[in-house]
Amino acid sequence: MDADWTSALHRARSHAPFLAHALERRADLAELLADGQGEAALLLAKQSRDADVATALRRERLGLALVLAVGDLAGAFDLEKVMRELSTFADRALHAALEAAIRKRVPDAEPIGMIGLALGKHGAGELNYSSDIDPILLYDPETLPRRQRDEPGEAAQRYARETVRLLSEVTSEGYVFRVDLRLRPASEVSPLALPLEAAITHYESSALAWERAAYIRARACAGDIAAGEAFLDHIRPFVWRRSLDFGAIDEIRRLTHRIRDEQRGPGSPEPGYNLKLGRGGIREVEFFAQTHQLIHGGRDHTLRARGTRAALDALAATARIRPGDARRLGEAYDGLRTIEHRLQMIGDKQTHTLPAGEALEAVAQLHGLEKGAQLVDLVSEHARPIAERFDALLDEDRISVPRSAPHVLSEGSAPAEVPAQLVERVTGWTDGKYPALRSSAALSAFEAIRPDLLASVAGSPDPDAAVIRWESLIARLPSAINLFRLLEARPGLFALIADCLTLAPPMADELARRPDLLDALIDRTAFDLPAGVAELADTMRRRERGDDYEMRLDRLRVITGETRFALAVQLIEAAHDPLEIAAGLARTAEAALQVAVEAAEEEFVAKHGRIAGCELIVLGLGRFGGGLLTHASDLDIIYLFTGTHEGESDGPRPLGATLYFNRLAQRVTAALSVPTAQGALYEVDTRLRPQGAQGPLAVSIDSFARYQREDAWTWEHMALTRARALVGSDRARDTVCDVVLDILCRTRDGDALRADVLKMRHEMAAHKPPKGPLDAKLLRGGLVDLEFLVHYLQLRHREALVPHLGEAIAQLVAADHLPPALVDAHGLMTRLLVGTRLLAPELERPGAAAATLLARQSGCGDYDDLTRCLRATREDVAAAWHDVFGEKLEMD
Repeated sequence: MDADWTSALHRARSHAPFLAHALERRADLAELLADGQGEAALLLAKQSRDADVATALRRERLGLALVLAVGDLAGAFDLEKVMRELSTFADRALHAALEAAIRKRVPDAEPIGMIGLALGKHGAGELNYSSDIDPILLYDPETLPRRQRDEPGEAAQRYARETVRLLSEVTSEGYVFRVDLRLRPASEVSPLALPLEAAITHYESSALAWERAAYIRARACAGDIAAGEAFLDHIRPFVWRRSLDFGAIDEIRRLTHRIRDEQRGPGSPEPGYNLKLGRGGIREVEFFAQTHQLIHGGRDHTLRARGTRAALDALAATARIRPGDARRLGEAYDGLRTIEHRLQMIGDKQTHTLPAGEALEAVAQLHGLEKGAQLVDLVSEHARPIAERFDALLDEDRISVPRSAPHVLSEGSAPAEVPAQLVERVTGWTDGKYPALRSSAALSAFEAIRPDLLASVAGSPDPDAAVIRWESLIARLPSAINLFRLLEARPGLFALIADCLTLAPPMADELARRPDLLDALIDRTAFDLPAGVAELADTMRRRERGDDYEMRLDRLRVITGETRFALAVQLIEAAHDPLEIAAGLARTAEAALQVAVEAAEEEFVAKHGRIAGCELIVLGLGRFGGGLLTHASDLDIIYLFTGTHEGESDGPRPLGATLYFNRLAQRVTAALSVPTAQGALYEVDTRLRPQGAQGPLAVSIDSFARYQREDAWTWEHMALTRARALVGSDRARDTVCDVVLDILCRTRDGDALRADVLKMRHEMAAHKPPKGPLDAKLLRGGLVDLEFLVHYLQLRHREALVPHLGEAIAQLVAADHLPPALVDAHGLMTRLLVGTRLLAPELERPGAAAATLLARQSGCGDYDDLTRCLRATREDVAAAWHDVFGEKLEMD
């Protein structure tokens, strides 16, 4: 739609006394606007030749208010532009006032050491047309400019008072901004400007939940910007907590209830309705977005948008809210903000309330409507979807895990009877023996969940085991408050925890070490398989300003740990085929490896530089190379590098190529395996490298190829059948792939190959016997025998040379080298391998519930059926072994 400047100017003069007065005072701007030159008028409004800061800012403010209002009414400037221009002017004004206040006492001083933080709508770049600003002023005593006799605190308060006066004092030229400093910590007793260390101490120790919400939109906008951004980086963990603080979230929600309860005036749009605070008003959209941001933003950096529309879009993009809700809320928000601006244009007042009578008619006509009733209807149209979705948010306290989770009881299920001895035992937890249950806050949180906990334990597959595991979990927690608050807010998690504690001992141990892993289960995506490697790696590598190497490794461990834990829950809940879980674990490990290499390399290059034309390559072997891992898998890798041994790095501390890449490989291994504050990540096994544990950790591709051609044992070539380049440029990966294929496609003596394979398998069987009846890997006729069969045939026939074992088997079956039954044999035994790592880690028959689940995962009717199927598949492998090698396997 074309801009209508004539109508806008007419409405401004007729219905907005403030704008009519501004048009008279700024005839130069009025002339440009009448000619439709909105951008030229905007540029002129920002120019002031007055040397006095206070006067210059007031004149600029009047000019901007006029041009933005008329441009808005004309349809030339959209809401986003109006809010952005107002907000950037507030930045300039606060900075100029701080600078003037300091130079009034210390001439020519730069405003270092004095910081202005923008919060609220100012921080979000969404200032109202006639808005207050709510900055927080901080200072650094070490760098603050001051006279020699002034104490830093005294100087800072003087600068703060003068800054407020310069902006808010009403003169013949008007005012710049009303300044509200009440968002600072302990505003009723604290000075106007706070020292940095005092502010940091407050936010790290005693800040309230509403302050977290306020800092979602905080940014450094004036004074010493760099120091302000460093301060925000420092307190970032206070705002964006990786471990969910459901007590704080409850406090935010109580605040939203209180806003509605305390709001005076009509509950629905009519004269007297408050566009900002009323039901379905602007504040409800902001709180809707911020509550979701507080819950999820600590673990998902993409949700940390300051702007309301941007936050809604980010929440929709990550499936935290529906795209349709984001669109409707955003459009309603824009509509209410536009009408809010109309209210404020009339008299330059910070008002949000629909007036009555002739005043309502004036607002409607300023907006381009004929009647006030039309404006009320328009507000109702915007407020309705906001109120509906905000009501749903307030009801979300009891939303729990996805209903598709197989072991979560349906609403119609009869609750299990709770035995009296169980009630007595759980009651005994509060007698002081557990440190996590000694504070009054912890006891209160525990009482809120005790009925659900008792019901969960009583209804679990093994109540005795469940209560013991619960006690072990609580005994190892320094504080149980957050865990109990989480369970109060998400009661369906009880069912999942019961399964973890009673069905999967490794998960119970992991939960005792890291109860915050449960945070990963509250998202709607908790039961989705992980994304592709590239997307996972993007999430893991995402970094924030100020992150150091250790922080990057911690983040890598947190995301990897949460993903692996979610996959474990999906496994015990039978949400996906165990083969899909195994593939998800492999993608997660591959992404973690790539990010670990990047982080270690960046740190290493800072000291030693790079070697031109050379790069690190990482080969994955075994299950890692084959793309199917279990929760207990190590990472089998080989480090290679391109180029020759003759190069040297170009950094401050240069190294020769061999030493360079061996030290870099050590860094990568440490990045993956050394415990940080968030624990270890993976066990790394590099013994498949040339010359094994005695050889260098990293070798050139040429050295690798020469070793494999001249010195490698048959078992090393067998290992290469599952090699896959996981890190390196496409060109380098192709080079390694060509080398591997060349080695695997060599012509071999069939008798010698057979003798080597049989000898190796006999030695392995003698030194590594099966650990139990469920050892699908080491039992004769199990996965190891199947792998030996496949690798022998791959090398003998130079066919099916793909790292994924299942695909290789399918290709060998298609070539008539193996019987079709081995496709199903591989599937059943691999599913069992994946399942037993969690459900039966001792490889003995587990409890009844876990045994039933193992059978279900493997596609069998019950545990007895599983043992029969396992025996049958092993016999199929033994038969193929006899056909290929002419040797009978000794089955137990």
